[in-house]
Amino acid sequence: MNILIASIKTETNTFASAPTTLNDFRRGVASFSTSGENQKDFPRGKDILNHFRSTRTITGGYINSAEKNGLSLEYLIYCQATPGGTVKQDAYDFLKGELLQRMDEAEGYDGIHLDLHGAMVSEKTEDVEGDIIASVRQKAGDRIPIVVTLDLHANITALMAREANVIIGYDQYPHTDMYERGMEAADVMASILKGKVVPTLAYRQIPLITLPPKQCTLTEPMASLLAKAHDIERKDKVINVTLSMGFPFSDIRDTGVSVLVTTNNDRSLAENLVSEMAHAIWEKRDEFSVRLTPISEAIDYAGKKAKGLVVLADGSDNPGGGGPCDGTVILQEFIDNKVENAVVAVIADPQSVKQAIEAGVGNTVTLKLGGKTDNLHGKPVQITAYVKLLSDGRFVPEGLMGAGAIGNMGRTAVLVKEGVEIVVTEHRLQPYDTALLRSVGIEPTRRRLIALKSAVHFRGTYQKIAERIFDADTPGVHRPDFSRFQYKNLRKPIYPLQQHGEEGPFRW
Repeated sequence: MNILIASIKTETNTFASAPTTLNDFRRGVASFSTSGENQKDFPRGKDILNHFRSTRTITGGYINSAEKNGLSLEYLIYCQATPGGTVKQDAYDFLKGELLQRMDEAEGYDGIHLDLHGAMVSEKTEDVEGDIIASVRQKAGDRIPIVVTLDLHANITALMAREANVIIGYDQYPHTDMYERGMEAADVMASILKGKVVPTLAYRQIPLITLPPKQCTLTEPMASLLAKAHDIERKDKVINVTLSMGFPFSDIRDTGVSVLVTTNNDRSLAENLVSEMAHAIWEKRDEFSVRLTPISEAIDYAGKKAKGLVVLADGSDNPGGGGPCDGTVILQEFIDNKVENAVVAVIADPQSVKQAIEAGVGNTVTLKLGGKTDNLHGKPVQITAYVKLLSDGRFVPEGLMGAGAIGNMGRTAVLVKEGVEIVVTEHRLQPYDTALLRSVGIEPTRRRLIALKSAVHFRGTYQKIAERIFDADTPGVHRPDFSRFQYKNLRKPIYPLQQHGEEGPFRW
């Protein structure tokens, strides 16, 4: 039996100023080696399978499950872009067209895997993933099972739930379980095709919107909620429970928290359990509030109290959520306060990288660093810095998230300004893995204060080595603070933006 796979992925921050273009998707596959199977820029077939084999990714999970179950895989298209602003409509139209055309070219198939994000928005389409799933369904027909994998930050819609047979979201944030969810999805596909499972999916959308720091499954309230979901999954006839916490920086109607329960041909059980799980989340709604720490407080703690590493999470400029990754607020405070033994990672600034390369290792360079994308994340910092190291920017993650896959910062420079080391890159990249710093000669366990442009993913490798972690009070398009955003399209009422519905307490 042959299974088609397609992946078109990005996460859209509608508050970000720079749109996501087709070239952004091209850059996302630039590291693929090709064997002539490419068509119109984007890889297909064995190129993708070879790239992801033996990696802790969704596709790595698909591959291992298919081999175990005797299924063949045919990858139609793979493309992803670093999270950013609204996707240009011509880019989405092209990618969707490529997918559907390649479906027409496939000689025969028995099932379809769609590896999507769940929070992609184009200029004319709020629910991109729903549109993709519905379009694939229309072409494939009702008899072909469609099994979808989504990010934990998916804004799941009724259209997605209606058109897919099964939707399986990541359990973990940091996303350390992508391989397991790929395996799970492919195992479910095999069970459907063998006639062992008749998937029956129930969906609930909760009138709740939450922020990334409190979506972390390593801490409360998510740790307890995830444990409850796993308890439900152990019940007879239950196939999967997905808690999708949503991506709050997409201003669309369906942004927010949702729950899916899939059973084996038991509609009543699915509906009862999805209601139970949804109400468990709702009861903890007040536990999702976030406290942000002033930079000065983190500096003071690192200098006077800490005995080990202190991490300052600059989630407001997280490129993994659409931030430009060139914010300078923390860097400027570090310099102004003459902080010692500190690191800022990363500042994406191709112009400054070029200047550092021209100056050369061992020399100084004077430049305006960062703050070039917009006026929301700090001004450019005028500095004269020492060029400590230059790199091609490639590294292999050490943690479970994406292990085995190759990270690529583009050409990279490590600049030193007094007691602060600054990792400056060509590409926007979330520095969630300790391997990134080690690849450029910085041993994180020997530093006192590290600022990372990441909201939660960094905890996958940094939590075990950090004495203390702070969520930084910085400005930006990914700031975990609802008061800084004006929603125009989000449904109402939704908690905590509105405390009650039009007729009093929420009814749902």
